[in-house]
Amino acid sequence: MTITIEPLSCGTLTAGRSMFEQGATDDEIEIPVPAWLIRHPEGLVLFDCGMHADLTGDGPLRDMVSLFFGLGVDDDALVANQLAARDVDAASIDIVVLSHLHFDHTGGLAQIPDARVVIQQAEWDAGLDDDLSAANSFRREDYDLGHDLVTIDGEHDLFGDGSVTCLPTPGHTPGHQSLRVRVDSGEIVLCADCAYFSATLDGGALPPIGHDPAQQAASISRLRSLADAGATLVPGHDTAAIGALPAVMR
Repeated sequence: MTITIEPLSCGTLTAGRSMFEQGATDDEIEIPVPAWLIRHPEGLVLFDCGMHADLTGDGPLRDMVSLFFGLGVDDDALVANQLAARDVDAASIDIVVLSHLHFDHTGGLAQIPDARVVIQQAEWDAGLDDDLSAANSFRREDYDLGHDLVTIDGEHDLFGDGSVTCLPTPGHTPGHQSLRVRVDSGEIVLCADCAYFSATLDGGALPPIGHDPAQQAASISRLRSLADAGATLVPGHDTAAIGALPAVMR
């Protein structure tokens, strides 16, 4: 059984480092916005889906996001076009696993019309709660689109064979999750925003804003235990770490 992972380049965000690491300087850094295509014999999985198409041009959404980030997103960076460049029709994606509900992870969901969405129950509940949604900067119009929805509570084996497993890693948001994928070369854990950078995984500073920093720190410890057992951890927004990955992980 061959399973592969392909990183998709869905644009960039630029802001002061202090937005991503507590106590850092305000020197600007550019971070990648990835999504991940997992090919499994029983279906195509997308882990996160990049940014909304409206961010490629002038308009109220771009104006709002630009208050906080410099945007590097064009048509080529939209997830549907990233998939098309790999000969995958966005309508053929079977499952979208959402790590969490921030705009750079859910914005492209509208481009994936026929997928089943898998999300932690705690995250979905927060996304439908006005107060928690506002506190976590969620935009309901990014994710509440009528997709077939599977809400989970804890670990979830997508195909029942241990090859692609959702791992609860809350803290950054109420129901954040990472994704463990077992390929022939070993175990890969896509950490998403549980850890922005490799340095975060190594005990570096957490972002200054998050739902529950203590819970996030505990989730990072769990990821580190997986690394100690031999897994390769891929942080969510680390330019060097993501850039060093092969075009296809097997």
